[in-house]
Amino acid sequence: MNGLLIRGPGSTFAVNAQTSVRPEFTTVDGLSVRFARSASEDGAGQEALLLSPWPESVYAFEQVWPRLPRSVRPTAVDPPGFGASAARDALRSPRAMGEFVVRLADAFGLEQPHLVGPDIGTASALFAAAAHPGRFRSVVVGSGAAVVPLQLTGPLKEWVEAPDLEPYRRIDPRRIVDAALSTIEGFTPSDEIRDDYHASYAGDRFVESMRYARAYPAELPVLADLLPGIRTPVRIIAGVRDAVVPPANAEFLHDRLPHSRLDFIDAGHFCWEERPESYAELVLDWWDEEK
Repeated sequence: MNGLLIRGPGSTFAVNAQTSVRPEFTTVDGLSVRFARSASEDGAGQEALLLSPWPESVYAFEQVWPRLPRSVRPTAVDPPGFGASAARDALRSPRAMGEFVVRLADAFGLEQPHLVGPDIGTASALFAAAAHPGRFRSVVVGSGAAVVPLQLTGPLKEWVEAPDLEPYRRIDPRRIVDAALSTIEGFTPSDEIRDDYHASYAGDRFVESMRYARAYPAELPVLADLLPGIRTPVRIIAGVRDAVVPPANAEFLHDRLPHSRLDFIDAGHFCWEERPESYAELVLDWWDEEK
């Protein structure tokens, strides 16, 4: 990869040599939040807020970030309870997290940014768009649960439906993270980034983060009723071979959102890492269309 390796707290972030990005921490609504930010060369350009997926962190965007032009000002954030950001029990649900996403945009001075929320960010981004019309210029989601009743498979289905979380407390969270990363075809995160993911979900952090997904049965029906009223343009990007969130979830959103586009990438769940060039191209195309 042609780029500069810039070290952040606990790991390494690969970025375009033309950019200046350093993961750091700030406080938002009393919570320590980790973020990575890049400014365009002239201080202008499109603003974007990127929410990290699970069980990863802002470093999940290491392959997408260098493909963003210098005219874009991205801010990648670990949502509370994910990555290296502090947790709050009240935010362990998509609807509550959606409100916090708006506070994040406010905290970073993003007036009307594009919002990118793959994976767990799908539901929270759409809740944010539904509750705050016009706050975001556009939204990109996908690889996240949406269908009512739930259509999930593999470990994610087990985590959501498990009677309780106690059995998972006896599992080394590094094993869970490594199992998830092993499904990424054609890409292996660096040791530094893998260490960051391990640290992000060490101890009880992974088990507690599961509570967010376990709120899906209660909250996705609420979101489903809101989808037809969302006027923010939404692009849905998903891997056609996703082994935990079947394509039906993306189709469910596309059928109900009044201004949406659906694109399937020849990839599994972590399509932003398996096909970063395709993912970045679709995101940038959407941003250009919705300037």
